[in-house]
Amino acid sequence: MTIKEIASVLKENNNFEILTHNYPDGDCLGCGCALALALRKLGKNANVVTTDKPKNFDFITSIVEDMDFEPEFIVSVDVADEKLLGKNEDSYRGRIDLCIDHHGSNVVTAPQKYVDPTAAAAGEIIFELIKELGVTIDRNIANCLYTAVSTDTGCFRYVNTTSKTLRIAADLLDIGCDSDFINKIMFETKTKRRIELERDVLENMIFCADDKCAIIYTTLKMVEGMGDDETEGIASIPRQIEGVRLGITIREKPNGIYKISARSNGDVDACAFCKRFGGGGHVGAAGCTLEGTLEGVIESLRAAAEELL
Repeated sequence: MTIKEIASVLKENNNFEILTHNYPDGDCLGCGCALALALRKLGKNANVVTTDKPKNFDFITSIVEDMDFEPEFIVSVDVADEKLLGKNEDSYRGRIDLCIDHHGSNVVTAPQKYVDPTAAAAGEIIFELIKELGVTIDRNIANCLYTAVSTDTGCFRYVNTTSKTLRIAADLLDIGCDSDFINKIMFETKTKRRIELERDVLENMIFCADDKCAIIYTTLKMVEGMGDDETEGIASIPRQIEGVRLGITIREKPNGIYKISARSNGDVDACAFCKRFGGGGHVGAAGCTLEGTLEGVIESLRAAAEELL
């Protein structure tokens, strides 16, 4: 599909539910909220469906209060796989009418899809789509979109940042988005508990592949009492170390499940690495899920990193 075709489909339908992925981040929440606000400006009903609303995103999610209507058209944003819908998977599997994403590894089953792997964030696609819809981007929508593109590019520092990304950000600044506030909340504010977690993570860091790979992990005990918003961004720590080409973060989840995040500076394909374990993503950032024990998961990832590097 083209952006113009997507806009036409949205104009022809009403009563939208917009799906976001499990452990929602700034891109999926920013896209979902921006699109919902734009559709409402067109006189349509639209809600954002998420598994959770992290408190640090209150400034955008609180704008989009739930409306009471019977959904007729389901849109997913920034969702590469229906498995990533989390607790909403059973309710929406096979029901997605339109999938909008920027992950080249996208495997969502939907009759209508738009996937642009060159986009640094799904927020770039939604920005273009809202313009094609003929909706004026106001300050609230701009805040949602700026959150989307800034968080998925690490405040425009990651390898996925392009000149297009920066031009979109400039347009959002011209509209009046609260970039200083968003940057402060997203990139410069940490709780005391978060700082303590970073200390624990660094103390247990593992190096392998001649120090070209660094592995960190968080256990359920380490994050007890913490919200997902407090642990967001941990995955960027290993990649910041000089000489590290692949950073791996392991997050323990209940029932022997481990969520894996791989990060690189673009010279190592993080997506290819995670595909070995049934995952996917981008060259610079990807993820997968493993089952077992922490020791076993570490050893599997270490062996794969040794082979790759």
